[in-house]
Amino acid sequence: MVSYSFFKNTFLFSILLLAACGNSAKSQKPEVNSQKKDNIVLIKENEPIKTGAENYEAYGSLLEGKKIGVVTNQTGIIPFTFRYTSTNEEGEDEPAYATDTISIVDFFLKGNENVAKIFAPEHGFRGTADAGELIKDGKDTKTGLPIISLYGNNKKPKPEQLEGIDIMVFDLQDVGARFYTYISSLHYVMEACAENNIPLIVLDRPNPNGGIVDGPILEKEHESFVGMHPIPVLHGMTIGEYARMINGEEWLKNNVRCQLTVIPCTNYKRDMDYDLPVKPSPNLPNSQSINLYPSLCFFEGTNVSVGRGTNKQFQIYGSPYLPRTDFSFMPMPNEGAKDPTYNGKTCYGENLTKVERINRLELKWLINAYNNTQDKSKFFNNFFTKLAGTKQLQLQIESGKTEQEIRKSWETGLDQFKQVREKYLIY
Repeated sequence: MVSYSFFKNTFLFSILLLAACGNSAKSQKPEVNSQKKDNIVLIKENEPIKTGAENYEAYGSLLEGKKIGVVTNQTGIIPFTFRYTSTNEEGEDEPAYATDTISIVDFFLKGNENVAKIFAPEHGFRGTADAGELIKDGKDTKTGLPIISLYGNNKKPKPEQLEGIDIMVFDLQDVGARFYTYISSLHYVMEACAENNIPLIVLDRPNPNGGIVDGPILEKEHESFVGMHPIPVLHGMTIGEYARMINGEEWLKNNVRCQLTVIPCTNYKRDMDYDLPVKPSPNLPNSQSINLYPSLCFFEGTNVSVGRGTNKQFQIYGSPYLPRTDFSFMPMPNEGAKDPTYNGKTCYGENLTKVERINRLELKWLINAYNNTQDKSKFFNNFFTKLAGTKQLQLQIESGKTEQEIRKSWETGLDQFKQVREKYLIY
């Protein structure tokens, strides 16, 4: 018979087995850095990266006696150590320990925190819905807690949905791209909290695309849920830093400001490699897809598939209208793609699964596909400008400009953004 007991200590969950949660510094040893920002020592020698969620001692007291709303999904997890009693070969009971991961919601409940509601972004609380799929309100089958969808027609929590909540906790894993909608959900949550006088705690997590800042700056006339702010495609910030920018630049409606607390990661530098412990969404299955996503997502605004409906999403691209090559694939319905583009049709293109990690926004695949498609007039669709944040990129490609010429046109905007960004960096 094995009995289990969950326990907290000063760090609530000791990180005995880092591999269990996927944190990795790729054998890079953090150097000692005693510089402080906001009274936080950022780096300790030989210590593993710890997410904001793991830094419970920095925010636990803020939750005491409060009714909590939690914005999270399957990425909001933390490692924990549990103790159990096992029987040894001599038949004697003895304590044993093991390490696993747990949802931030389950973590709060096990710690007797008063969680009132869960708010779920695109893809839902369990992270299995298709991109753009309508997510309905409901109840979590495990905890019985009400789930409020923050996607579809209800992107911003309504006052009645916030009734009874004393404090909001936001814990989502971003990937550093403007059109990844978790930062849009962050905007609306901050705005709703500001308007309803609810403090917000953002539990920070590393940006798997590090400090890459690249791409065209979004123009105001092209704002949408896949691009709400005047930033480049790759912003090079953690989601906590981005929350500080939203507040500081007064991007919220009527220039309201959120009562914001960012709980930082510890022992983290943005140039460290960081492998996510779980898929941030159904069609980003691994580090390769996350790294290629900002570059390949432009294909979502064209007649080219990015591999939805395969097991190599955002690591391949192709269409029936590109020249036949040695590489082809056929999309079929799967998790996160119930009816993928070119369902059941053969697509020809390129396999990028073995491409080495890129450190900028790459346009060569997009330009190559455009130059080789059968009918250029049918290549782009209206969604492309929303993704690009400007009409200029499509016009530049159609006019035959080289990647170097296009990148040159971004330089002034990127330099200006980097100056603004500097004010909000933590790491």
